[in-house]
Amino acid sequence: MQQVVRQWRAVDPAVDDLGTLIAARRPGYSLPAALYTGTAAFEADVDVVFHRHWIVVGVEADVPEPGDVYAVDIGPTPIVLVRDDAGEIRAFHNTCSHRGAKIVPSGRAIVGKLVCPYHQWTYELTGELTGAPHMGLDFDKALHHLQPIHLRNVAGIIYVCLSNDPPQDMDDFVAAMTPRIAPYDLANTKIAYETDIVEDGNWKLTMENNRECYHCAGNHPELALSFHSSDFGFDPTDLSDDERADAEHLAATYAERTAQWEACGLPSEAIDHVAGHATQFRSQRLIIAGAGESQTLDTRAAVRVPLSEAVATGTGDMHLWTVNGWNHFMGDHAVVFMVLPLGTDKTLVRTKWLVHKDAEEGEDYDLANLISVWTDTNREDAALVKIAHEGAMSAGYRPGPYSRFTERTLDDWCTWYIERMQASGYGV
Repeated sequence: MQQVVRQWRAVDPAVDDLGTLIAARRPGYSLPAALYTGTAAFEADVDVVFHRHWIVVGVEADVPEPGDVYAVDIGPTPIVLVRDDAGEIRAFHNTCSHRGAKIVPSGRAIVGKLVCPYHQWTYELTGELTGAPHMGLDFDKALHHLQPIHLRNVAGIIYVCLSNDPPQDMDDFVAAMTPRIAPYDLANTKIAYETDIVEDGNWKLTMENNRECYHCAGNHPELALSFHSSDFGFDPTDLSDDERADAEHLAATYAERTAQWEACGLPSEAIDHVAGHATQFRSQRLIIAGAGESQTLDTRAAVRVPLSEAVATGTGDMHLWTVNGWNHFMGDHAVVFMVLPLGTDKTLVRTKWLVHKDAEEGEDYDLANLISVWTDTNREDAALVKIAHEGAMSAGYRPGPYSRFTERTLDDWCTWYIERMQASGYGV
């Protein structure tokens, strides 16, 4: 099937000002205000980041059986994930080849075929047009299939790229992350719970907030129970003798535990693949504090059925940060987050809690216990993004310096953003 994918382009009279703003970003500092608040910046972000790079849009559990479809809106572009009758997951533009109507409403459905509600053009789950009423005997259906989208299924996490020319270094991501995610057997999970939060801020502020935990101790009491504070960096001159001893002990524990995990076939060393790469990602297996089992209020497993025997106990929290999402993989459950732009000051944060498909709510897990930490953390983060966006709107805003101890990864993320905008023709 010939691949034909539209390239959505930003058209804005302020593009020259946007280029100036991008060029003006000072390394080690936050972005100029208009890159968070301006219409030109938002439309360029949708064009460059969300339409030319690999982004996370779902998980295998969104379409567990043949005939399952899952429709997602990426900025102005609706797409649909489909599991066909052969069990293959495909992605298409959710747009009828007749007059462009949206075929499937956003969300999940079960279908035999994809039928446009406007004029009933009918498509197979593999994208071929098979029904086009009143178009005449000479009408060639083969020329009017659904437009396919590049898709990569990385051990159960679904990534797509809308561009005809997706970044080829996605192969690096697949090679690095498949052995890290595969032990969690996500193909045999189900979505225990899903929630959407619309944050009142620019999507970059959402991602920046996630890329540092400088703010965690003062704002995330529930999440902090499962983290060691020194995991997120510290200024050694600020530490007391006891704090320094604790940090040194934790570093030694990490060396020992990482070696044990690696010996068991669980890759754990930190990977930083951000600045200088098109397909950015970071990953590391972290020790869970407290009882050491899961991100719950008592840090014990929330689900009695492990995701797999390979990760049943004592395997920490495998973190993965990507272009528009972050993930936590633990022995008893996984939490997958994705960020989708809605407007200059509106951002959708979608969270999915995954458990083994055989785990039964009320018997093998208590739902409130499973979701409480990240439900609270998401709400707290939304409040922080809101005040950050309000600050960026202020005449008093100016780019501020990042801590080289606790915000290095945030600086890397912003550097990546500027690099990708420049590589796409903005700010050069």
